[in-house]
Amino acid sequence: MLIIPAIDIRGGNCVMLTQGKLEAETVYSKDPAFIAKMFQAKGAKRIHIVDLDGAFSGSPQNIAVIEKIRQAVTVEIEFGGGVRKIETIEKMLNIGIDKIIIGTVAVFNPDVVKEAVKKFKDKIIIAIDVFDDKIAIGGWKEVTQYNALEFAKNMKEIGITEIITTDVMRDGMMEGPNIEGIKRICKSGVSVIASGGVSRLEDVEKIASLEKLGVSGMIIGKALYNDSIKLEDAIKICLPR
Repeated sequence: MLIIPAIDIRGGNCVMLTQGKLEAETVYSKDPAFIAKMFQAKGAKRIHIVDLDGAFSGSPQNIAVIEKIRQAVTVEIEFGGGVRKIETIEKMLNIGIDKIIIGTVAVFNPDVVKEAVKKFKDKIIIAIDVFDDKIAIGGWKEVTQYNALEFAKNMKEIGITEIITTDVMRDGMMEGPNIEGIKRICKSGVSVIASGGVSRLEDVEKIASLEKLGVSGMIIGKALYNDSIKLEDAIKICLPR
């Protein structure tokens, strides 16, 4: 199972928001590329990058920073934040990003997902951000009436093979992941990456135990930055036994 450290970028800096709220921002580094190199050195095989400015504005805003990260590391990079058009996907793939995360546009324009899957196959990941079993969009500013599990099943029918599910209420709160919510999304039959609330090694162990249900990885953010979890310890828990 993959342990995927998160780098959230806003205004060129590596930051963390609590529950996606801009007013609850902590700046951790002014050099996101350095952070990426550190994660790679500690054993990460994939890094999760979100352009927060892009998520709120509708198109990526920190491309120069992301290019620097790509040049700094050799591991896989998954990227999201303002990916709403096929042209944006092509642009990010052309600078060397390995996996592109589509969120908001998948809800309102699934035809974009269909076209993306047709063109780019398994390079496309769908982000399902969940608030009380409903999907949140637009940098979590709006909660829709779409049921998260039904939406995940629809994405599987389109051809999506990997989903990131984030519990909005748990994200950045250091209160532990929503295990039942993760299990629910696993019923879609799509490979699931769990995100939101991973705060202690016990949380890592709990999610690792869901591998048999279809969980292929977990994203860890704030807990790595405040040293509640050491990346190498989390990776060790998830090594094949």
